[in-house]
Amino acid sequence: MKRVCLIVLDGVGVGATPDAGEYQDLGTNTLAHVEAASPLNCPTLQSLGLGNILSLKSVPPTQHPQGAWGRLQEQSVGKDSITGHWELAGVITTDPFPTYPKGFPDEILIPFKKEIDRNILGNKAASGTEIIKELGEQHLKTGAPIVYTSVDSVFQIAAHEEVIPIEELYQICETARKVLTPPHHMSRVIARPFTGKPGEFVRTHRRKDFSLDPTGTTFLDLAVENGLETLAIGKTADLFNYRSTSQVIRTENDEDGMEKTLIALEKKEASIIFTNLVDFDSKYGHRNDAKGFAQNLERFDRSLAKALQLLSDEDILIITADHGCDPTFTNHTDHTREHVPLLITGPPIQNRIDLGTRQTLADIGQTICTYLDLPKLSNGTSVL
Repeated sequence: MKRVCLIVLDGVGVGATPDAGEYQDLGTNTLAHVEAASPLNCPTLQSLGLGNILSLKSVPPTQHPQGAWGRLQEQSVGKDSITGHWELAGVITTDPFPTYPKGFPDEILIPFKKEIDRNILGNKAASGTEIIKELGEQHLKTGAPIVYTSVDSVFQIAAHEEVIPIEELYQICETARKVLTPPHHMSRVIARPFTGKPGEFVRTHRRKDFSLDPTGTTFLDLAVENGLETLAIGKTADLFNYRSTSQVIRTENDEDGMEKTLIALEKKEASIIFTNLVDFDSKYGHRNDAKGFAQNLERFDRSLAKALQLLSDEDILIITADHGCDPTFTNHTDHTREHVPLLITGPPIQNRIDLGTRQTLADIGQTICTYLDLPKLSNGTSVL
């Protein structure tokens, strides 16, 4: 059985795109700046050609990579996980989702508060860890959920799990999803549960994203329509609003995500394994933690070595990202408009060549469709 395992290293960009200036992201290069701050020990990624994509002192290029390599440039308007993942799957977003960097207007908040029968705290753009430091104690006293956003199109709701139980928080997020109709159709509502006491608040792994449906046909849709099983690991299913994901496996962190990916490779059940590793972005990129970012990449590298050993004769493995999240960037702590890496390996990949700079992330979706003998997508060019 032909299989594809697609692993998205969320936020691992490899250099600013030509239009980065439009997003205030000139000079960004997540991977290069992480490596400059904390040299990497990533022999598996090096063997696949990571050092052939961009110049890294501790991950030099190899003359004989074990696969094909290149980089991808996003064509969608935006630089968040939704636009990145949708484009990887074949859907290019041309109309930007609404953003509210100065907070949400009353026409959103009044019906939202009425529906949930609670007041709210926050209503501003903020770092998720900082806002629970700022407002967490007040939340404990009042029971009001903390509502905040970022430069991305996200409506985030933070609540202590002992104040608002997790299932109730999810219901509150579903209410927000219903309230956010055009022109306020934000791409994601995100549940941000946390625990602990003042001064020691910690976000938990039970985050959940409530997204819009993709606006076009994805390779996941085509796979399911043609009788193939799709397995979504991590937050992947959230980003597609659970559409065309035959099986969903949630994860606690990136190590857990890779462990569950290894199990899936061993089981040989799904034709598509689609894994998102979000810690690069949420734990390290947004928090300006270059060292932690580097250590997470090294942990991934060790798991990747095990994954390569599990590939069958008809398996291909694709490693990429959805956007950048440069932890050394001083202009802001949000996502960065960057190229993303493209590494493809597996027994069927015989021409181990430089694929250059691809003009859309949708080339990955089209490649998957070509390999699995599925109909063509509307966007992208297969590298096969």
